[in-house]
This record gives sequence, structure tokens and C-alpha cells, in this order.
Amino acid sequence: MFANAPTAVVRAELTKIRTVRSTTVPLLIALALSIGTGVLNGASARSAIDRHSPALRPDFNPLDAGFVGVQFGQLALIAFAVLLICTEYSSGMIRTSLAATPDRGLFYLSKIIATTTVALLTAVPTTLLTFLASQKALGPHGIGLTHPEAPRAITCACLYLTLISLFSLGVATTVRSTPLTLSLLLTHVLALTPAANAIPALHPAARYLPDHAGTEAMKATPSLPPTTALLILTTWTTASLLTGYLTLRTRDT
Repeated sequence: MFANAPTAVVRAELTKIRTVRSTTVPLLIALALSIGTGVLNGASARSAIDRHSPALRPDFNPLDAGFVGVQFGQLALIAFAVLLICTEYSSGMIRTSLAATPDRGLFYLSKIIATTTVALLTAVPTTLLTFLASQKALGPHGIGLTHPEAPRAITCACLYLTLISLFSLGVATTVRSTPLTLSLLLTHVLALTPAANAIPALHPAARYLPDHAGTEAMKATPSLPPTTALLILTTWTTASLLTGYLTLRTRDT
């Protein structure tokens, strides 16, 4: 019985994800938003290249263009991870969940495993389809899966989406509020990191922000070695999950 208990708890978490609309909708949005944005970006870049537009970035690389959509799709995966835990607090279901699984470590581990599983299963087709759609939209300027750097970049993109989801889960478990957590995470991704990248004096620090490090890993010419960039993101993710666990363990529901 005890040997099967962890499996049963993980299965219950996966069932929640499958049956609760608030957690499944962001996954579909992530796929649609990534592909849609990727196609629009690819078509825009193709037009700029064909017209020899000065608006085209001098460092344009078709490999990088294949992952612009993924960076927008991550917003939906962040929302998925936040809703996965915060809806339990807002609805009061956390009491039922902890009554069914009194071991908070096991409960939290099941959330982590479920998040990892679903995020990865979403990230793989999202990343691959977005890359292919973007390159198709680029037409003769696009590249294929046989490009030397494509497999590495696609793999890093999948890992990035999975890790940023887990990072968000840890933050959400600590904060426990859907609006506040989403405000913090989206402000970080949409405002803090771009601002740090735009200010030359902050460039050295920006390299070590979790989302910046993750996106660097999938670039054609990253400012950090991909393994180093993913290690930085993994460190942030581990710290976030650990903080979430300590919060869950020490606070009353």
C-alpha cells in the first residue's frame, strides 16, 4: 500500500490537471500562441528580407526567429503552473488535498512531478511545431531540422519551458495568490528582464536572470554557453521550489 501511495498521489494530481478547465486552457493557449506568433514573426522577417528593409535586425538569424513564438507561449505555461497550486488555495480545496495527503512533502513532490510531466509534454510539440512553422513562414530564408544548431536549440527550448514552469510553481506556492503571483512573474518576464537588457550597465546582471539565461540557451550565438545558461535557470528553479516547500511545510493552510 505505502509503495503505491506516491504513484496514486501523482495520478490524482494529473487527474486534476486533466479535469480542471482553468489548468488545461493555458496549455492550449501556449501551443496556439507560440505557433501563431512564430508564423507572424517569420512572415514579417521574410518580408523585411525581401524588401531589404533597414528595420531588419543586423544580427538576424533564422534559428533565433524559430523561437520567438516560444517566448510568448511561455506566458501561458507560467499561468498554468501558477493556477495549478493557487486555485487550490483560492477555492479552499487545499484543505481537502492535504487531508487526503497529510505528508506535505509527498503532496508537493506530486505537484512537481505533475507539473514537469505536463509542461514537458506541452513543450515538446509546442517548440517543434513553432520552429517548423516559423521556418516555413520564412520561406527560402528559413532553415530545417538538419541545421547543425537546430537540435540543440530545440532541446534547450523544451527544457527552458519546463524549468520556467517549475520556477513559477515554486513562486506560486510561496505567494499563494493567483493575481499577485502572476503580477510578479509577468512583470519580471515582460518588464524587468527587457529593461535590464536595454540598459548597458545592467547587461552583466541580466545574464543571470532565470528567463534571460533560459532564452540565451536556445540562441544561435548565446552570450553564455548553453549548459551554463541552463545551470543558472536550474539553480533559480531549485531555489524557488525549495522556498515553496519550506512555505508549505511551515504555514497553516
